[in-house]
Amino acid sequence: MRISWCCLCLVGVAALVLSAVGLWVKSSYFTPPPPLPELGTPWWGRGPVVLAENNEIRSFTVNFSQEVITDLYERLDRTRYTESLPNVEFQYGVHSDTLKKVVRYWRQKYDVKNAQVELNKYKHFLTEINGIDVHFVHVKPKSSYKNVTPLLMVHGWPGSFYEFYKIIPLLTDPLAHGGKKDDPVFEIICPSIPGYGFSEAAHKKGFTALHASQIFDKLMNRLGHQSYFVQGGDWGSLIVHVMALYYPDRVLGMHTNMPIAGNLLELSYILRVAIGSVFPSLVFEEKELWKVYPCIQKLTTLWEEMGYYHVQSTKPDTTGVGLNNSPVGLAAWILEKFSTWTSLYNRNNRDGGLATQTFTLDELLHNVMIYWVTESITTSMRFYKEFVRSDTQSYLLRKYTITVPVAYAVFPNELVHYPECIATSYYPNLVQYTDMPRGGHFPAFEEPELLADDVRNFVAAVQADRKLKKEEL
Repeated sequence: MRISWCCLCLVGVAALVLSAVGLWVKSSYFTPPPPLPELGTPWWGRGPVVLAENNEIRSFTVNFSQEVITDLYERLDRTRYTESLPNVEFQYGVHSDTLKKVVRYWRQKYDVKNAQVELNKYKHFLTEINGIDVHFVHVKPKSSYKNVTPLLMVHGWPGSFYEFYKIIPLLTDPLAHGGKKDDPVFEIICPSIPGYGFSEAAHKKGFTALHASQIFDKLMNRLGHQSYFVQGGDWGSLIVHVMALYYPDRVLGMHTNMPIAGNLLELSYILRVAIGSVFPSLVFEEKELWKVYPCIQKLTTLWEEMGYYHVQSTKPDTTGVGLNNSPVGLAAWILEKFSTWTSLYNRNNRDGGLATQTFTLDELLHNVMIYWVTESITTSMRFYKEFVRSDTQSYLLRKYTITVPVAYAVFPNELVHYPECIATSYYPNLVQYTDMPRGGHFPAFEEPELLADDVRNFVAAVQADRKLKKEEL
């Protein structure tokens, strides 16, 4: 086949650009960075620092007081609706017809007592760390299981610890749920990020994923775990990422379904995508092209779906006034994310995909209730503000490489995907990369079986490798 000079020139230019990028990446990313910034022991509580911290772990029960429920019903009854436009489904946000159905169900059929029973299905605890009460769900397997592995699972926004209720039994009692005899068995710890749900919010500005990671490592240590695995998506992914950076001697491995390691605006990433748009085979495998292209469409989708991020990372307290005073406003703000982030196609449905087998209205409202009764929507959104204010976090993500084993489960309906070659550049010790057949942003909630299998496979592989290396010594 005859190759034109134009193509040869393009290939030559691409080679030069890749070489330049390679040198830039090498100098920027592989020059040994300075030691990790010291976190110290920040105090997030009210008032002066207390030197003798209370290490007690206290039992906790979720309780919706009658006063809170009466107030909720009164507010639901006073809701004012704005009719949606004709021939518009969820493209403009939550459709008024669907919202009315949700509110009607919430007011008339949602069983508050059953909700409390459901949320208290697993044991809850509180413990004070760095001046604030940290809430967590703690589930141990039956005593008949041996060689139990501790696993910290961290939620994101607008989720909660409740996201993990479906996956907990699959990981703590695999034999009762179709698992194999040699499957890893886990002791599950699901904390609430400070400022979310029943975890107390920081009373000073500056609380970031760095500080959440420090608190969660202290929590694991307080529970007696000197080493453990971590799993997270959304903010949970960022938190466990920082934990893997700071505590590689204790974090045995990190599993994520939404990496927040690389920056999509990095020059190296942009150039790879640009070159790949002309010569895909030079950069990406054919089976992974859907994760990056068509570029304009994916960028447009991100632009359409990231408005909440800009609001919450700039003026969370202003937005929080409305959401903390209107339960229907809160539900609309949260449920719209459970619609779109489960599948973008839900934007074309009148019910937004909320009335499907993926979730029940009860499950969705349990999560909304956690935010409502704790009045934590504003403090949860401040996590975005602190993220964009923190130069240290951005620096950590760009300059420091995770050395612990990493697994990445790629769910097709997530908003952003990293092809394996990109993920490997961010995680040199990427030992498992799984393309999932279905699922979106909330996999533990949507597809618990798929996520549980992936976590088990990852932990089994890491443990087998550690055993082999130990035998070789």
